[in-house]
Amino acid sequence: MTETVRINTSRPYDVIIGSGILDKCGEYLYDLLWGKRLAVVTDDIVAGLYLERVMISLESAGFRVFSVVFPHGEGSKNMGVLAEILEELAEGGLTRADAVVALGGGVTGDMAGFAASVYQRGIPFAQIPTTLLAAVDSSVGGKTAVDLAAGKNLAGVFAQPVRVICDTDTFDTLPLEVFADGCAESIKYGVLTDSGLFESFSRLDRSRLPGLVARCVRIKGDYVERDEFDTGDRRFLNLGHTMGHAIEKLSGYTFPHGHAVGVGMVMAARAGERLGITEAGTAEAIAAALSNNGLPVASPYAPEELYSAALGDKKRMGGEITVVMPLKIGCCTLKTMPVAGLLELARLGKEGL
Repeated sequence: MTETVRINTSRPYDVIIGSGILDKCGEYLYDLLWGKRLAVVTDDIVAGLYLERVMISLESAGFRVFSVVFPHGEGSKNMGVLAEILEELAEGGLTRADAVVALGGGVTGDMAGFAASVYQRGIPFAQIPTTLLAAVDSSVGGKTAVDLAAGKNLAGVFAQPVRVICDTDTFDTLPLEVFADGCAESIKYGVLTDSGLFESFSRLDRSRLPGLVARCVRIKGDYVERDEFDTGDRRFLNLGHTMGHAIEKLSGYTFPHGHAVGVGMVMAARAGERLGITEAGTAEAIAAALSNNGLPVASPYAPEELYSAALGDKKRMGGEITVVMPLKIGCCTLKTMPVAGLLELARLGKEGL
């Protein structure tokens, strides 16, 4: 059984979610792609797990397929590796009538989507997320980017996929730490707008994952449909990301994204409580939900370090930045402040004050 969530952006597309659907990916894509040559972009870990099955499904549907494999991890999300992927697309003879398939987690989706959006000024691409984080977050919404030395996701484009195919069985091969990353982003959706979803991920029953993933996708889809290019309501999806991205940068991107976002959410709620913005107990509830999923709840870096790292955040607009503050579980607000105010937030968000 599958669930389909329609994302009505400037180029509408379906997100198909279910158990055991990976081997049908060729059928799900055949009606969408007018060219019959595909490049499957994936990393070296996912290639060993799922590339052969995907290639067989695509070839059985009538596509001619080749693969592009790059080293796994956030360290590959840079201009150098992007250039290598583009060269392989060209060497493989991909034309503007052809397409790219992103198979893997968030890094793969970013790299493949960005490459497709600039190769020959743009060719179609599809997403096949294999991590919970990619399924509920990065595969939906059309944001593609790479990191620069100055910070995370500072070079990129908006490019919507033609379809997203999510087989929740692929989560079974994830290390616990990687699965937990997706739990953090799912908890984020609960904090933003759905207290029931928050409770579901606080005490997760994995047998319910297809339905829970669909709920997360619907929530993100609602934000994206209202604000495709991230100038208004979509900024709510940055909950936990300002301090989260700073933590990632300070760690040299060894601190996983979901882990960092979780800490950022706790810091935002704790600061909000101390400022009288956030309902008392909210930070404790978020921290408990994260802990139940094996996630950290405190920053390993000093407020001054976080502030310095956050100055390069792409959400900064001149001398101001907009941050997301929880009001309570299920409701948040946007707060625009001078960039210098981030130092106070970092201090107020510190554990134990």
